[in-house]
Amino acid sequence: MAKMNMRDALREALHEEMARDETIFVMGEDVIAHGGPYAITRGIAEKFPGRIRQTPISEAGIVGTAVGAALCGMRPVAEIMYVDFITCAMDEVVNQMAKVRYMFGGQTDVPVVLRLPSGTARLIAAQHSQCLESWFTHIPGLQVVVPSTPYDAKGLMKTALRGKDPVIFIEY
Repeated sequence: MAKMNMRDALREALHEEMARDETIFVMGEDVIAHGGPYAITRGIAEKFPGRIRQTPISEAGIVGTAVGAALCGMRPVAEIMYVDFITCAMDEVVNQMAKVRYMFGGQTDVPVVLRLPSGTARLIAAQHSQCLESWFTHIPGLQVVVPSTPYDAKGLMKTALRGKDPVIFIEY
């Protein structure tokens, strides 16, 4: 296996799974123009036209739309630019995405993968560097994934994209 960094592992997993399953699509801020804050989605718009959606700056709108799409049979990958901004969408995450299956007696799946870049990095300041994964581990209905190696990241992303449950995918 060739050496791979986290960015390439996540990009490769997305490309492979989107080629395998036409219901997977990506949405988020700057996911087309810049490939997201860390260029994970670079090249996906060209390879999968119409399956990557550039959104306005509205975290609640991004997560709410992802939940609605999942309930209609799609498999959205929703990227929030940095984990810190998920606080703007906590109602959608905690009271909708995590609980819909329970509210409908297990009759529906919510296969949303919510990508959240996290942790400290160079020059990103206080509003871009929190570690919030422990919040989500206490919410029934959510799977929380924090890969530690590129190999783990690729495998966990592929698993998340094939699952039936909402996944909080935190990337350092």
